[in-house]
Amino acid sequence: MIFNETKLKGVYVIEIEPKEDKRGFFARTWCREEFKKMGLHTDFVQCNVSLSLKKGTIRGLHYQIHPYEEVKLVSCIRGSIFDVVVDLRPDSKTYKEWFSTKLTEDNGKIIYVPKGCAHGIQTLEDNTKIFYQVSQYYHPESERGIRFDDPTFNIKWPYTENITISDKDKNLKDFEE
Repeated sequence: MIFNETKLKGVYVIEIEPKEDKRGFFARTWCREEFKKMGLHTDFVQCNVSLSLKKGTIRGLHYQIHPYEEVKLVSCIRGSIFDVVVDLRPDSKTYKEWFSTKLTEDNGKIIYVPKGCAHGIQTLEDNTKIFYQVSQYYHPESERGIRFDDPTFNIKWPYTENITISDKDKNLKDFEE
């Protein structure tokens, strides 16, 4: 695996290194030892899968607050997504900045989202499926979110018309410090 740190400290885009032969390929997507060498979180407690039926679907931007902050390891296993991480760590040099990357089933890239960051996606194709691991169990009382079009962040989503978004995410309030 190749770990590429982004402009947001602690956020990594991880490239897999497929070993190919006539059958196809094999690649590791997570290795405790490699993550440990990078100083990254290695204890994931839950794996989730999400299917979005329509291109333009937005999920997020979600996070959990202390003491239930979570690390996420996200990959796209069918279709493609515009993946967004927002730095909400007040002591960070990139506080309130965001980073995006494209994750696809073909590029096999994975994004590592550290504690203190919000995460969201927008699908770029119909029938897109993502797989992600989290370091904390879902704790509804600690769940928070940022509205996808919050002017504080001014995220440039690929699709702004004919989007599909849950009522819950659509009705999130503006970010408060």
